[in-house]
Order: sequence, then C-alpha cells, then structure tokens
Amino acid sequence: MSWGTDLWDQFDNLDKHTQWGIDFLERYAKFVKERLDIEQAYAKQLRSLVKKYCPKRSKDDEPRFTSCLSFYSILNELNDYAGQREVVAEEMGHKVYGELMRYSQDLKGERKHHLQEGRKAQQYLDQCWKHMDNSKKKFERECKEAEKSQLIYERLDNDINATKSEVEKAKSQLYLRQHMAEENKNEYAAQLQNFNAEQWKHFNVAIPQIFKNLQDMDERRTVKLGEMYRTFAEVERRVIPIVSKCLEGMVTAAKNVDERRDSGIVVESFKSGFEPPGDFPFEDFSQNIQRTGSDGTIGTPKTEGGKPDPKHAVGRTKNKLWLFGKKPKAPTLEDLSHLPPEQRRKKLQQRIDELNKELQKEMDQRDALNKMKDVYEKNPQMGDPGSLQPKISETICNMEKLRSEIHKNESWLAEVEGKHGSRSERRSSADVNHHAPHGRESPEGSYTDDHSQEHRSPPQPDPHEFDDEFDDDDPLPAIGHCKALYSFDGSNEGTLVMNENEVLYIIEEDKGDGWTRVRKQGGEEGYVPTSYVEITLEKNSKGAVTYI
Repeated sequence: MSWGTDLWDQFDNLDKHTQWGIDFLERYAKFVKERLDIEQAYAKQLRSLVKKYCPKRSKDDEPRFTSCLSFYSILNELNDYAGQREVVAEEMGHKVYGELMRYSQDLKGERKHHLQEGRKAQQYLDQCWKHMDNSKKKFERECKEAEKSQLIYERLDNDINATKSEVEKAKSQLYLRQHMAEENKNEYAAQLQNFNAEQWKHFNVAIPQIFKNLQDMDERRTVKLGEMYRTFAEVERRVIPIVSKCLEGMVTAAKNVDERRDSGIVVESFKSGFEPPGDFPFEDFSQNIQRTGSDGTIGTPKTEGGKPDPKHAVGRTKNKLWLFGKKPKAPTLEDLSHLPPEQRRKKLQQRIDELNKELQKEMDQRDALNKMKDVYEKNPQMGDPGSLQPKISETICNMEKLRSEIHKNESWLAEVEGKHGSRSERRSSADVNHHAPHGRESPEGSYTDDHSQEHRSPPQPDPHEFDDEFDDDDPLPAIGHCKALYSFDGSNEGTLVMNENEVLYIIEEDKGDGWTRVRKQGGEEGYVPTSYVEITLEKNSKGAVTYI
C-alpha cells in the first residue's frame, strides 16, 4: 500500500500522523530517561512508572500501530519484575535515550522539508488555477462586449436614418471586439490546457512522490523504534539473567514491529474512497457572436438555444476537493453521510455490531424472565408471575427499538456497499443462533424466534405467498381457542388484526416459526404472532396446552 496513491487527498492527516510519530518517539525517549532516573529506586517506583505510561483502556483513540503495541507489551513485561536497576542505567542512557533524541532531530528536519515541498506544489497549482480563471473571466467579458457591438451594428444597419459613417464605425467596432474575443478565447484555451496538465502532474507525480517520501520516513521511524525496543531489552539481558523470560517477551514485542502493517493501518484510518479530480471542460462564450461575411475567422459551432452546454459548465466543479485547502466542517449526521465512503462503512459496521450485542442482551434477558415466569406459575409460593409482565413488555419494546435501529443502519450500510440485499439475509444467522428452527419461515418471510419471540412489525411478505392457503372452499376445523394478550395491527398480507382480550379460534398450530393461524367468529382467517396470544387446545386434539 502506498500513501501517494491511496491517501492522495489526506495531506492534513498525514501531517498530523507524522508529527504524532515524532511525538511518540520522543515520548518513548522520555520514558527511557525517566526510567534511568528511577533505576536506583525500589520496585514500587518502577511499577509507578509503568502505570504512568500504560495506555488508558477507556479511550478509543489509543494507537493500534505495531510499534505502539510493542511498547505497551514492554511496559507489561517491566511490571513483572521489580528490584534495583542501577547496573543498566549507564548503557541505557547511551544506547537508547541518546540515540532516540538524535534520531528525533533528524526526523524533524526531514519532515519539515517534505511538507514544505508539498505546500509549494499546492501553491504552484493554485497559481495556475488563478491564471486560468482570470483568462476565462476575461474571455467571457470580451464575448459580452462583442455581443453588444453586434447588436449596435445590426440596429444601425437596419436604421434608415443612420448615416453611412455611423454604420461603418459600428462595423469597425464589431470587428475589433470579435478579434479581441478570439484572442482571449485562444488565451483561455491555452491556460486551461496548461492548468489541466499541471493538475495531472500534481496529483500523479508531485504529490505521490512527496507522500512516498513521508511514508519512507515514517516506516524508518517505526523500524527505529523496533530497534530501540530490542536494544532496551538486550542491555538488560546481559546484566540480569534472572529476568531473562521478561526480556525475551520484550524481544518478541520488538520483532512484532511491522512498518508495512503500520502503513496499512494509516491507509485504513484515513482513506476517503474518493477519486482524484478530472480535467476541467472548456467553456465557449463566443457562440452567440454572429460572424459577418467578410470575417474569415472560423467560429465554434453554437449549441442549441445559443447557450453553452450546461453539462460542461466549469462552475460545477467549484466545490472540488483541494488537497491542502481547509475543508468546511460538515455537520454530524445520523446516517454518517458526512464521512467519506470508507470511513462511513467502518463506522456503520461498528454501530451495527454494538446494536447486535445490545439486542442479544435483551433477548437473553427476555428468555430469563420467561423462564422465571414459568417457575412462578408452577410454584406460586416463589412469586407472582404477573409481577414480571411489565419487565417482559419493557424488554420486548427495547428489542423492537433495537431491531429498528439495526435495520436502519443496515440499510445505510447496504447503500454504502452498493448492495440491495434484504435485511433478513444478514439477520438470519443471528436469529438461528437464538432458538430459531431451521428450514421454516414466518408469514413475513423472515426467520423468527420461538413462541416467546415478538413480531410487532414483521417485514412485508410475498404478495402471492398466502394465495394457496386461503383458496380452500371448506374452512379448516377449529382445534382450540386463544385469547389475545396484546393488540396486533395485522398490516401485512396474510396476517389478521386482533384486539387485546379478543377470543379467536385456532385452526392451525404454530409449526415452529412463531405464527399461529386463527379464525375470528365472523369467519375471517389469518396469522397472528404466537407470543401475542394465550393458547388452549382441545383435549381431543393434543391436550390442553397453554403458551404464554
């Protein structure tokens, strides 16, 4: 992965990252210095130092680079042993701290040089842009003046009271304006061609080379840190054989430093997903100028209506992304559309994972409450089953809210990824892992939980899915009855509206998909969620069984 191609528009972030790298190196050097100062102290002081430099686990902005992780591993190893450390102080001061400080100064000078080159390249591109823009405005202004001269000439030429000298003067003025417009047109075309060439060179040659130099510098810094970690460990190994196991861990941590992986993390963190800007189109403002018979200049063909083609309007590119310009801060939107595509996808995926974890917790809590309710019903002396119903209802409500949030975020994620898959394709695995029977779908077309799972807002069904089920001439016999515990809107095809406490006839049991087929007293049939009703089957069918 190359910063020059993948991070062409991330100059500010690379500026911050390279500064952070030097700050981190100096932070490590400072750590070594303080370590030298407390080498004569007891183990408690050493552990205090380790604690001071350990990362704060609660922060989300801790670096994920291998050099950082290796440093934290070293701190953990240091915490495993304590005692007098006076013997190693002199060598550490010379081989680690002094080398790091000298190397830090070299990095600062090199970084400053590369950033200055980048800013100079951007300033030169801005200059080319200004020249091109000025020539375009001048061309436009001269074309308007030529149009005015043409109108004056035509008016005098058609005026019988105008003198010949007036007509000839207007005609001369028209020729002059047309000639100036043509010259400015050629100048504008040349400036535009030059700017497009300079812009291509800027984004495909100059900036990639500058960013490659920054990448090489940062990777060398990472390698240097790895070497210093190793030196830090090997100095102690020579004088303290007792702590060899801890030092081996530090060497292992140093070997884990991977400059390529760190560079990949930088790309992953800052890559926007945008493409570099394309060439600017040419705007022809001379199309409204009519050529006289004596003018031998070849004009540009006019477009329909005498206006420039709006598809090629340069004005539409005014909001293009400038590499070194300050970007306006976009407001934080709920769907994260203010972020670049790659960053938006990562944030949405992270949010969906967190919501799925919360949903799983709510589902586990609901199952636990249902089991507790069953225990209370079988053993009333242990508690009142009705006292758990408000908590169960609250949990169900929370689950529906979480499902709604997951669906919304998955829609945004599908939009980013260019996918049009349904929500059930991504959620089926999660539902199957939580009591969902295999091989059967609910009337809404999505896998469901067991009879304790709620479906207040099932997805839209296939409009032809229930045609065969309700085409029978003879109604199915009732095998029991049920009482509605909650109201159900029955908004989807194949479902049935029911009110709380309404009594319905059961004509088909729940086959494991969370839905029961019922019939109203008026003869209307449909499916309702099994978890919304209290079911009693007739004894001559399968015995009296109650589902709650």
